[in-house]
Amino acid sequence: MDHTQLLSIEFQIALLLLIAVGGYLLASWIHQSAVVGEILLGLIVGPSVLGLITYTDIVSALAHIGAIIILFVIGFDFHFSDLLKVRYFSIGISGVILPWIAGFLTAEYLGYGIEGAFFIGAALTATSIAITANVLKEMGKLHTEVANAIIGSAVVDDILALIVLSITVDTVYGAVTFAEIAISVLRPILYIVLAALAGLYIVDRLIMKVDSSGLALKFPEFVFLFGLCIAFIYALVADFFGLSPLIGSFIAGVSINKVSLKHSLSIKKGSEYLYVPFAAIFFISLGILVDLHEVTAAIIPLIILIAIVASLSKFIGCSLPAKLLGMDLHDSLTVGAGMIPRGEMAMVIALVGLSMGIMEQDVFISIIMASLICTLITPLLLKDWLFREKHEYPERISH
Repeated sequence: MDHTQLLSIEFQIALLLLIAVGGYLLASWIHQSAVVGEILLGLIVGPSVLGLITYTDIVSALAHIGAIIILFVIGFDFHFSDLLKVRYFSIGISGVILPWIAGFLTAEYLGYGIEGAFFIGAALTATSIAITANVLKEMGKLHTEVANAIIGSAVVDDILALIVLSITVDTVYGAVTFAEIAISVLRPILYIVLAALAGLYIVDRLIMKVDSSGLALKFPEFVFLFGLCIAFIYALVADFFGLSPLIGSFIAGVSINKVSLKHSLSIKKGSEYLYVPFAAIFFISLGILVDLHEVTAAIIPLIILIAIVASLSKFIGCSLPAKLLGMDLHDSLTVGAGMIPRGEMAMVIALVGLSMGIMEQDVFISIIMASLICTLITPLLLKDWLFREKHEYPERISH
């Protein structure tokens, strides 16, 4: 057993929070987003350099909670009308198809078999919504049309990435049927529709009814606890439907953000207090998850190639349709940059390929490292390039 597995819970949490403080200091020192500071410090204290902490069950659990809370809080700044637009669907489709094709062709060019090429392509499809959403929130850019486009497209992206994974696995097993594809497509759509309707017509009213009761007067924190419980229930049900739990918690936030409370503590404000430590732990965990000792000189070119293909294919695949669908050049480039991060879905797909014996260990490590590079690229592009050039965006616009 690894020595960090034997460390007490108190020590690991204290260390993670201390690293979080250090991450903010590092980010301030290098004039970058807190996300960059936390990931870099996670790399330093993790197995890559100092080895003070590894990706233990405690770190994994706290990071997962953090990701769910991030998207729950982000959801409060959006409405369904902002997200349900045809052009976001078009951007999401293009942002999945081009990386899939580019990854497949790259893998074939490198000599991997068709099954391995399918998995490498599939691993490059999904955007990590938590990374960009947090950077946009940190920069005060959530209330913009660009943010709506990125988040709306990322939701579509996540659904399509799951469909791609399902088709890829079925193709490897030689069992692709129209019915199986239809189920893969309809199941996540059904969840989103049911979750949204439940939030708008049941959960909202239930929260307001509880808020006006004597229980809320006696315990003002009761409604906040109830709201947080809803976020995790939505995440749980999303996972059951085959969607990322993060999409579930995001929809929970969108669903109940119009609730007007009279007697209870604010669900949003209470969640934002939780957001600070748990989001920091999530980003730190991305650095801890990586072990640079596994990166040999032989696979560095593969890591760089996958990172370049993943970044450019997503950037072009999302910015080009955004421009063709009416966005100005700057905003369309921002959408493309905001869709670059890869995260948990890329790792899940790579892990499935590895466990099936289709993907070799060096390819698995390369995808994980390339995902980390893509994650670090986005805050740099948004903060140092795109938003430095254009400081104001119009508020939400209806088209």
